Amino acid sequence: MEQRHNLTGLDLRAEIDRLRKERNAVILAHYYQKPEIQDIADFVGDSLDLSRKAQATDAEVIAFCGVRFMAETAKILSPEKIVVLPDMNAGCSLEDSCPPDQFAAFRAQHPDAIALTYINCSAAVKALSDVIVTSSSAEKILSQIPKDQKIIFGPDRNLGGYLARKTGRDLILWPGVCIVHEAFSETELLKLKAQHPGAPVAAHPECPAVILDHADYVGSTSGILKYAQDFEGDTLIVATEPHIIHQMEKALPNKHFIGAPGADGNCNCNICPYMALNTMEKLYVALRDLEPRIEMEEELRLKAKKSLDAMLSMASATVGMGDLGPAKVTGD
Repeated sequence: MEQRHNLTGLDLRAEIDRLRKERNAVILAHYYQKPEIQDIADFVGDSLDLSRKAQATDAEVIAFCGVRFMAETAKILSPEKIVVLPDMNAGCSLEDSCPPDQFAAFRAQHPDAIALTYINCSAAVKALSDVIVTSSSAEKILSQIPKDQKIIFGPDRNLGGYLARKTGRDLILWPGVCIVHEAFSETELLKLKAQHPGAPVAAHPECPAVILDHADYVGSTSGILKYAQDFEGDTLIVATEPHIIHQMEKALPNKHFIGAPGADGNCNCNICPYMALNTMEKLYVALRDLEPRIEMEEELRLKAKKSLDAMLSMASATVGMGDLGPAKVTGD
């Protein structure tokens, strides 16, 4: 049962700032977090980029406002730091779709295949993998693997299918999906495009193929942010979790960003329910109590780190690519 805390009357932002200093903590927020959490974070970004930025600091505590696999990745890279997650129930549908025992059995069925595994998975699945990939690095890593090498790609069948179509590689796909990106409706997207003729669509590759077929740009969250900065025109339709639009609007106030609709055009099914579990109140309590805390056995951490290190050795330059900075000054 969740413990209740009476936080009535607290200035949460001031208290979080106080605890950040007292704890020597760094606060990380993924692009899919609520705006108030993004605004108080030291770093806002993609999951792996955030973990690497925290690793480079002298902070003793990492407060990761994201989901559990992201906080685990921070712990894998910074074992000496305390890593807290505001709500330990903040999981991920992709992680849930790929239990380690089932993934191990799947690997055993394909003994000649190596496992390229999307970072949206548990530490235990990372430990069973050969190379971890992000949506930014996957294509670069695939290009370095011999064409005749059999490859398992999991847990996201949509990202794997997109990569297979784009590269011509024959990938053995694990059947997982992200419930947020799976919720986008082709019919509703076409209606939105009709209402905004000429507006390009930027989509995350976790979307189904029927959505990606209508996209002018397909890329990671950081890649979508860079596209938002660079595209010509003033209106962009965004097919990923809509909280990313907060960063676009802050950096590019003269442009108009529209979140692609979910199934019936009105539902909030394109908002990640796991990311939404983190709140300012829970962040305050996590910094105050240093709980809930990510703990990991060293043997598991080292096995998981091996697959992350393989990714970084093959494609380290892709991490954090496309983060949205100040709007460009034209004419240079």
